[in-house]
Parts: sequence; C-alpha cells; structure tokens
Amino acid sequence: MCPTRINSRYDAGIRIFLFLLGIIGLGTVQDLRAQDAAIRVEPPNWWAGMRNSRLQLMLHGEGMALYTPRVSANGVLVEAWHPGSSPNYLFIDLSLDSELRPGAVNLVLKRKGYPDREIAYPIRARERQGEDFEGFDASDVIYLITPDRFANANPENDSFPGLREQGVDRSEDYARHGGDLEGIRRHLDYIHDMGFTAIWPTPLLLNDMPATSYHGYAITDFYQVDPRFGTLQEYRALSDEARLKGLKLIMDQVVNHCGLYHWWMQDLPFPDWINFQQNHENGDPLTVTNHRRTVNQDLYAAQTDRDLMEKGWFVPSMPDLNQDNPFMATYLIQNSIWWVETLQLGGIRQDTYPYPDKDFLSRWARALMEEYPNFNIVGEEWSTNPLLVGYWQDGVQKGNSYRSYLRTTMDFPLQKAIVEGLTGPETWGSGLVEIYEALANDFHYTRPHDLLLFGDNHDMDRIFTQLGGSAVLTRMAMAFILVAPRIPQVYYGTEILMDNSANPGDHGRIRSDFPGGWEADSKNGFTGAGLAPEAREMQDYLKTILNFRKGSRALKNGKTLHFVPEDGVYVLVRSAEEETVVLLLNKNEAPAKLALERFRELGLHGKSVRELLSGETVIWSDHLTLKAPGAYIYISK
Repeated sequence: MCPTRINSRYDAGIRIFLFLLGIIGLGTVQDLRAQDAAIRVEPPNWWAGMRNSRLQLMLHGEGMALYTPRVSANGVLVEAWHPGSSPNYLFIDLSLDSELRPGAVNLVLKRKGYPDREIAYPIRARERQGEDFEGFDASDVIYLITPDRFANANPENDSFPGLREQGVDRSEDYARHGGDLEGIRRHLDYIHDMGFTAIWPTPLLLNDMPATSYHGYAITDFYQVDPRFGTLQEYRALSDEARLKGLKLIMDQVVNHCGLYHWWMQDLPFPDWINFQQNHENGDPLTVTNHRRTVNQDLYAAQTDRDLMEKGWFVPSMPDLNQDNPFMATYLIQNSIWWVETLQLGGIRQDTYPYPDKDFLSRWARALMEEYPNFNIVGEEWSTNPLLVGYWQDGVQKGNSYRSYLRTTMDFPLQKAIVEGLTGPETWGSGLVEIYEALANDFHYTRPHDLLLFGDNHDMDRIFTQLGGSAVLTRMAMAFILVAPRIPQVYYGTEILMDNSANPGDHGRIRSDFPGGWEADSKNGFTGAGLAPEAREMQDYLKTILNFRKGSRALKNGKTLHFVPEDGVYVLVRSAEEETVVLLLNKNEAPAKLALERFRELGLHGKSVRELLSGETVIWSDHLTLKAPGAYIYISK
C-alpha cells in the first residue's frame, strides 16, 4: 500500500441463504454483546479442534480489569488472566482440550461486591480441517478488485448514520462511490468466465474515517465488515459462491497499523499498545516512519534507523501497532486465523510486509501455516531490488538465520523490468533484454514460481498508462505475465484497457469505477456494451489466454526456458510432458522473419504448432513470419 443483474428467483434464493446464515450465526461481535451489551469480547467466537489449543480473549468494558474470570465447562481451563493498564480491559488465557465439543462456554466474571456477569462464549464446529484449506498458487490467476469502485448492487447501504464519512459522490476521486460485496458476488460469473481462478478484494473491514474511507487500509474494527460494503453474512456468501465456481477468496489484511479512529484509540489497554503512544496521548508531533525498508536486511543499519522504520506511523492517520506487546501480537494472530475460519479463505494478502516487527511476522506466518499447511500468504514488499524481495520468501539463506515462513512475495522487480523492457530502445543493455535479465534473477529465489507477478495494482498507474497508452504493448505485457513461471495477478479493468493517463499518479483515478457497475453507466465492461473496439479486443485477448491457461500444465507448473533476445524478439518457453508453449514478444514494427534453427533444443522441428490468439496452424521448420509487433503464443501438444 502507498502514501449484471441476476434473475429474481436466484436472487431470492441468495436472500434466503443469507437469512439462514444469520440464524446459524457467524460469530459476530454483536452476538456476544447480546449476552452483556456493555462488554466487548474479541475474538467473538472460536472453534473446537484447532491445532493450537490456546486462546486469549480480550474483554473491554467498564471496570473489566477488576473482575476475576471463571469457566464452568468440560475441556476449557482458565490458565491465567491479565488486567490491562486501563481499568477497562481484561485478557483471559484459555486452554481448550482436544476433545472439546462445540457449544457455549459459560464465562463467569466475578468481582467482590458486584453481581456476577456472564457471557455464553461460542465454540463452533470446524467446517473442515486445516489441511483442507487450499491456498492460491501458480495454477491460479488472481483478479484484484477495489470493491468501492467495482459494482454497486445495493444503493441502500451507501451511507449509514453515525459514520464519519457520509454519502457517495462518483464525481470525486477520493469519495466513496458505493461499490459493495453484493456487487462483486453478482459478477462472479463474469470473473469466472474471463478465466480467473481467485479474487483479491482490497480490505472490506470497517474504516470509520472522516475521509477517503473507501480505501480500506485504515481499519477501525478488526472484527467488523464495513456496513457500506455489506454484512459479514454477505462476505461469507461471496466466499461460498466463489468457491462453488472454482474461485478462491483472498483476504487483504493489515497487521502493521489501524485507523486513527479505531475504537480502542479512546481507551488504549496498555501504554505500549501502539508505537509512539505517549506522543499521541500528549498531542506531540507524530513520528512517521522513514520508510527505509532495507534496515530489515542491512548488516550495518543503525538502531535508531531500525526503530524509526519499524515503529514510526505509516502516515499520521494510521497509528502503528506495537507487535512487541505480547497481547497485541496474540490479538493480531488470532484475528487472522478467525477470518480464515469464518470466511473459509483461499489466501491472505498482507499489506506493508516489511514495516511491522519482523520477528512477529515470522510468528504470525508460522501460526497460520502450521494451522493451514496448504494455505498461502503473499506479503507486499514494494521494492524493485530482488535481494530485498527474496529475503522475505521462506527458505532463502539469510545471514542472520531469520526464517519468514512466507511462501509468496510480490515481484515488483520483474514488473518494473516488463515496463522498461517494452518501452525502452532495443540496444545491447536495454529493451527486451531487461526482462530477460530480470527473469534470470530467479536463482536468488527459493521458489520463483511462487512469486506474485502483475502489471499494475491499486497503488500504481494502470499498466495501459505505464506503457504510454499502447494496446499492443499492454497485450505483450499481459501475455508475458500469464506465461511466465509466476502466480499472475490482474487488476480489475486491465481487461478493458482502463487507464489514468489524464492524472498519472492519482490514486483515486487509478481506482476508477468499472463501467457497468452502476445502473446509470453508459458503458458496460461486463457485457461489452458501449466499449471501444480496442477495449473489446483486449478483453477477448485476455479471456483467450486465461481460459487456455486453466487447462495448461505447462503454464501452471511446467519447466521454463528462455533465449537471449535478438533482433527485437524475446522467446520464453514453458513445457510439461507433451505440451510446449512458446511465447514470442516481437517489438519490430516491420514484418520480420524469425529463424528457428537456434531453437532446435525445443524439439519442435517439423511439428505442427497452433498460434493461440489467431488460431493459425503452421509447421515449425525454418522460420516464422512475424507480421506485426505483439505477442505470439505457439502451442505444441
């Protein structure tokens, strides 16, 4: 992070489904408050049969620190309790027996001279075991969505009394526009039919901030869905329907910071709950991070620089959470696990990965991966230096023996090389060779195929803009991303050439509305109505590659081979068993003949190959004629 409608019968069915979910209960904070409205309990529920038998509850309410907890339930033991420095917090350590059955645990709070207070704490049955959670991998293609800007299916939830930012204004880039969870759910068929296999919406939790709350990264309640996006039941319905369509749901999480108006900011449990807490409480100038992420690896970094990087606030409106506080660390780990179980997730994307305490990140990732051994997490390290990106991938040899337990990182170095290689002149050291050499850095990574590769995302200019508004170059970039040995991610709207060329660098414009997501839209990206021919062509182009990729073993997990670019052509090859896929990136404006003698080791000589995008079949023999610049994908089976 940086500074179509559906038929009424089906719709009615979904409403009934949501109603039933509400009856069954998903463990909302409100469920517990019904037991004692004056007490907040987090996490609001837990599950029997978790691999980790320990659970820490955070209770907040007037005078909570003065109460003593008791539990009368077989299989649950109160191991310890800890009053907060604030008199309104109590932390309770529970041990859950492996044979504990689902049900309500009667938690009794005692205080001399006061009546007992009781909470029926829900222990639920797990829907599946941890090893059955399958995370995203190189067989997937992820569709990244900014929910507020994708589709508004329910205008009735656009504004809620009591929240600091009211209403929608689509003319204002940084205001809320009204997109919601139901908007994503109603267009899952579009996402599936395009060929995507996973969705990553940016954060959907409550951001009760006075401005720019659509953004999602200043969370003010880690257990509440922002009502302007919908409800917890709608979030779960999205996950369930997506999974039925073969789409994994990835949750965007933030453990580094919260929003300035988080509920606990008015009553912090300990004097070190957030970093530079005394400055905040005294009204002193805020201390912002130096953003020097290299201190995580730098053998010579001064401690003052390390501290400022880790503890400084990301921006003044986002207090930095202190993961050195053991209660905060446990709170964040349990919160992540709670969302995996509650939503039955297919992955987590963790924001601003190098900013929190890195030893905490190791414990956080380890706790998740031990509970869900086939899961996946992608961490955001926004660096174009492969050494820094590779540092965070588990298994890379590190001088200080640090282990991250993180499978996937974001490949910003290769993203930069794609843009520079496609826009730069073809010389000995520039142009396509920049992409070639960036991919050659894969020796540094433990598992390069687990890196997340993209053309753009919600924090950078759209790829069409980065490539100067060239549809040809954009198609070349996306072809490479979808063929390379990586986990590909595509930002919503790339398929219809959405751009922000009128306002480069403007994040509100980068996150523009997807046409057709609002009833009054004159264009519709979901149906193609009103789109320019060039946009329709791009949409069909990506749909062809994406759906081919779904059935291609070579592109999912095949071996990789590439050839040094020559004469404006770069050749990248993926192969598995009897399937070979050859990608040619051609930057020549004039028709060019590509001599094929050089590629004899591919074993294609004399074989019939089909070009995926044109459907043309040719014999791989002496040469190929490349009539125009662009990407060519040849398939031999």
